[in-house]
Amino acid sequence: MSRRAPPPRRRPRQGGTTGARALVGVPLAAFATFVIWTSEDLVALAVIAFGIVAMHELYRMLGPVHPVPLAGFTAMIGLVVAARFGDQFQMVLVLVASALLAFLLVLARPDRRHPTLAIAGTLLGIVWIGLAFSHGVLLRGLEHGDALVFDVVLATVIGDTGAYFGGRLWGTRPLAPRISPGKTVEGLVAGFVAATMAFLLAGLYQDWLDNIDALAIGACVAAVAPLGDLFESMVKRDLGVKDAGRALGEHGGVLDRLDALLFTVVVGYYISLAVL
Repeated sequence: MSRRAPPPRRRPRQGGTTGARALVGVPLAAFATFVIWTSEDLVALAVIAFGIVAMHELYRMLGPVHPVPLAGFTAMIGLVVAARFGDQFQMVLVLVASALLAFLLVLARPDRRHPTLAIAGTLLGIVWIGLAFSHGVLLRGLEHGDALVFDVVLATVIGDTGAYFGGRLWGTRPLAPRISPGKTVEGLVAGFVAATMAFLLAGLYQDWLDNIDALAIGACVAAVAPLGDLFESMVKRDLGVKDAGRALGEHGGVLDRLDALLFTVVVGYYISLAVL
């Protein structure tokens, strides 16, 4: 008797995962919207909270090089406070002081293995996460800052969604196979168009923002968003981890969800200063 062929393997259903992501994503988006439009102080507090979680995720991944979390958390809080009550000059002072603080805390350790790597890993979190989050506070402090932060966040999220579905529907050319094999050139283009149009459409309801300025800011935000995503993907692949954490359930860690925003809020701030 001939053997019966094994039944074909069924592809896992995506509905459960999508539903679980929505259960986390919708309340998170509602909370972010409430915070953005409430006050600058609440934005600063929320930034500190999310920043500490994101920095903790990074330092956990960097465990083998023994970073100094206390220096990172202190510097991140200092950067946010400087952004809220000062300007870029005070932020630079905090950034410079953070290197000295990391050095002193490494010296105070009983085990001083690889101090250079420990300081370098600590400073990565401060520059990548702390400096970016503090620019979100600077952006919120601008005239019409509440709307600008909302527009940047909206464009970043819509761009990420457009890139995902564009890649699923039309993607054939790998974008960066060694860093993130699932990303495609077609998804990149779809995400860029989606993010730019999202910023433009949001600007239609804001009489202080004309279409040319909205296109300029939106295009710059759209251009750097995938770079933020690829940057985190490179770090995770180099460190051999899939997700930065599980703080947001099916969404992964805070760093997984805000990686693009760490680039877009910085660019959004400086382009807004230039064109508005």
